[in-house]
Order: sequence, then C-alpha cells, then structure tokens
Amino acid sequence: MKIKVCGMKHAANIADVANLRPDYLGFIFYPKSPRFISEVSAELIKYVPADIKTVGVFVNEGIGELKLKIAKHQLKAVQLHGTESTDYCAELKNSGIEIIKAFGVHPDFDFKQLEAYAPLVDYFLFDTQTPAHGGSGKVFDWKLLENYHLDKSYFLSGGIGLEHAQQIKAIPDPRLYAIDVNSKFELEPGLKDVEKLKDFFGKVTSR
Repeated sequence: MKIKVCGMKHAANIADVANLRPDYLGFIFYPKSPRFISEVSAELIKYVPADIKTVGVFVNEGIGELKLKIAKHQLKAVQLHGTESTDYCAELKNSGIEIIKAFGVHPDFDFKQLEAYAPLVDYFLFDTQTPAHGGSGKVFDWKLLENYHLDKSYFLSGGIGLEHAQQIKAIPDPRLYAIDVNSKFELEPGLKDVEKLKDFFGKVTSR
C-alpha cells in the first residue's frame, strides 16, 4: 500500500514529512486552495529525496503553463483535479510524466466516463465530490467503488484519518494502489501533524 501526503506548503514541515518516507508528496498549484504553495516554497520541491515522487496538483491549468511548472519544479507526477479532457491527458501523456486523474465520487457518479481516460493516465484518484476540488475532510461511501469495473489501479482519497487505518487494511480490492491523506492530519491548512502521520504510517503498513 503506497501513501501520498498531499497539500504540503511549509519548508520545515516538508522536510519533516519527507523524513517519514511517504511514497508521494503532493503540492497544490491551485490558487483558490488554502493549501496553495507559494513560489518560494515551491522552490524546495526539487530538494525532496529522489525516492519520493513529487506530485503537482492542478485544476484546469493551461497545458503550456502546466508543462512549465513540471520542468521548473522537477515534478515526477501530476494530479489533475479539474475537468481536464481526454485530449488534455493524451497531450500530457506524450511528455512522459506520471498522470493521476482525480474524480469526485458521489451516489450518481457515472463510472463509465472513466473508460476513455483509462489508456491515457497511470492512475485514477477517487475523492469526495466537492465544489472546492478536494480538501473537504469528508469521506465518500467507499461501497460506491463496487461500480468501478476497470483494471486501472487507483488512489483512495477524501477525508481519510487515523481512525480509518484498519478499514483501509481490510479493503480487499487489489486495484487499490495508494492512500491519499491531507486535511485530517493537519494542524492548520498545509501544516501537517508529523506524529499523527507517523502513527498512521505504522498502522497502515503493519501486517
């Protein structure tokens, strides 16, 4: 089970969380997010240890600007959290970057729309549907994923906290590739509680 810690924005906190060796560290480049990373802090991304995949989170960013940010910050993956089209994903795929396409899941969510994206992305990310494009702190009904019939592996996101560790370990779906955590491990938006994360890492990865 891979772990992604998303919404990093403070220099010392980035270093402390990186020391826990998550598989992915996420940085939000969406200006309307309370976890939006400043240009100053973004300069630190390239210094994250090479064995941690740095992910830029974008919402309907112009593809030219997105490619510039990938190069500038040496991002290893991008998470597309808006209404990016299949054409958008296809153009990005040609650049060789790892692509995670996020979708907000709700009771009326049509999983069939994922079929066109599946050949163009590396992973899906299933989050709680919210107007703010994530960071709601709310969990969606994981039983809805019984309607997901593709082979593509996915990240599970949306309000996951320490209290969900045992539930996550009990999920039998082999397509569940990674857990994405954010707001439930914060002291304030963008500032993670390192001890709480350490506890979660231990619970999720123990056998």
